[in-house]
Amino acid sequence: MNIIDDLKLQYKIGGVAIRLIFWNVLCFLVSLLFFYNFKVGAFDFPSWMALSSEPSNFIIKPWTFLTYAFLHDGFLHLFFNMMVLNFSSTLFLTFFTPKQYFGLYILSAIFAGIAFVTGYYFLNLSSAIVGASAAIMAILVATTTYHPLMNVRLLLIGNVKLWHITFVIILIDLMQFRLENTGGHISHLSGAFFGFIFIKLLQNGIDLSKIVSCFLDFFTNLFSKSSSRPFKAVHKNYSKPVEKSTSRIITKDKAQQQIDEILDKISQSGYDSLTKEEKEFLFKAGK
Repeated sequence: MNIIDDLKLQYKIGGVAIRLIFWNVLCFLVSLLFFYNFKVGAFDFPSWMALSSEPSNFIIKPWTFLTYAFLHDGFLHLFFNMMVLNFSSTLFLTFFTPKQYFGLYILSAIFAGIAFVTGYYFLNLSSAIVGASAAIMAILVATTTYHPLMNVRLLLIGNVKLWHITFVIILIDLMQFRLENTGGHISHLSGAFFGFIFIKLLQNGIDLSKIVSCFLDFFTNLFSKSSSRPFKAVHKNYSKPVEKSTSRIITKDKAQQQIDEILDKISQSGYDSLTKEEKEFLFKAGK
């Protein structure tokens, strides 16, 4: 299996978290080709992609409240964000569904973008931001809010509580708030706040991620090429009563549980450690 086939397989079976990482890396490579200024050694993102604090820009380009969360202004910026995203995603998806994960990523990025432009308006500052950090902070804080005492093993340090890691990251943001990259820190802290609110509402039966799910389902049904299943039948499926839970918020079927177990095995021992049956199961599940 060559590297292209391996990447295709990882994208197919990796789930929403791996796909988000792929999208971020792809956007970085594209921006490196088209928006990197080699003369000054820096990125020059156009106003229709980066989120500007100027009302004259974001009002006529509202999509930038989302596109900025898939752009990065350097390799280290991308690398460290993707490391934390992978770490946070693994923990979050232990308790919640992929739809909740994707919804949180999208909504927290938009919320943090709104907080950024609002904060810069009152501070009388002008700038633009890029980066997935706000959405990543939301995922990390959401998981910490739900299970703060989870044990996490860190290299060279050993076992620590999840809330210790989150606390240190937030503290660093607070300490650097007025020193540099104020806009970035506003978005980071806003994303963290949204992650906290997301879990608190979810524990009270309000799932904000359904906003994104319903939006995607609407356009999926709208542009669906299949005529075998009428639109009314889709609504009928969604009308089934869903049992509410105040503690463990989601349930996973046996197939998804088996996929999670195999993915854990891959993360610990590598893809080659899988048996032939496990590889076949993953390939079929990814179709």
